[in-house]
Amino acid sequence: MSMSDLIPQIPLAAWVDEMVDWLVTTFGIVFDGITTVLDGFVTGLVDLFNIAPSILFALIFGLLAWWIANKKIALFSFIGLLFIDYLGYWGPMLQMLALVLTSVIISVAIGIPIGIWASQNHTVRRIVTPILDFMQTMPAFVYLLPAIFFFNIGVVPGVISSVIFSTPPTIRLTTLGIRQVPEDLIEATEAFGSTTMQKLVKVQIPLAMPSIMAGVNQSIMLALSMVVIASMVGAPGLGEEVYRAVTQLKVGVGFEAGLAIVVIAIILDRVTQQAGKGKGKERGSIS
Repeated sequence: MSMSDLIPQIPLAAWVDEMVDWLVTTFGIVFDGITTVLDGFVTGLVDLFNIAPSILFALIFGLLAWWIANKKIALFSFIGLLFIDYLGYWGPMLQMLALVLTSVIISVAIGIPIGIWASQNHTVRRIVTPILDFMQTMPAFVYLLPAIFFFNIGVVPGVISSVIFSTPPTIRLTTLGIRQVPEDLIEATEAFGSTTMQKLVKVQIPLAMPSIMAGVNQSIMLALSMVVIASMVGAPGLGEEVYRAVTQLKVGVGFEAGLAIVVIAIILDRVTQQAGKGKGKERGSIS
């Protein structure tokens, strides 16, 4: 005998379906507007990336990596991007990069302010923490279902799913970094009459920047991990190539596209790691 035989089953699934239908009916215009804006932003980024030839884009990206990190990471970035172009995945790579960049921008714009707020308010922190636990433990596939209802098929549900999945690390590590600022420094700033905003902007956030950048780094990695899942709802890019290879049992094509994703992941990971540490020192190998 199961529990449902003893206790009437709560129609949770029906309630969720009714809530989704109500949201679609009530806020359909809002969702359409979000779809238009995000789709236009991603398309604009892809068009911007396509202005420069692949070798020039790789060179500019390499110089940017040198400025942020060091010459070894810059060289790896330059060669890695040209390698992706050599494999024939330049276009899908740019589409994936635009999707990931859009997701991370939104995640950072949402995550850092909430993280700062939670670091300053214990009640907010207690409310936010279980929500973040829910966001991180819920299977990523589940986010695709409401995203399809709200934003239809295409790049936008992929962006929204990536944002939900990748925002928690930014919030958590921003909160953690600010709360770990030494108490003696906080007391010193208060002794000099600093306001809460001055203390936050001039002391806490600068000292917490390595932790904040670690959160951004993790958000980028989680957004990258969503590209294949997002391809199931029509998001273009390297994830679409992997998904198509899986459905058609093309092992070689899947390996090539997966390798291209790995190269982009390594480049973004190393660059953002060094951005959190600061520029100007040679730090050995890229590993």
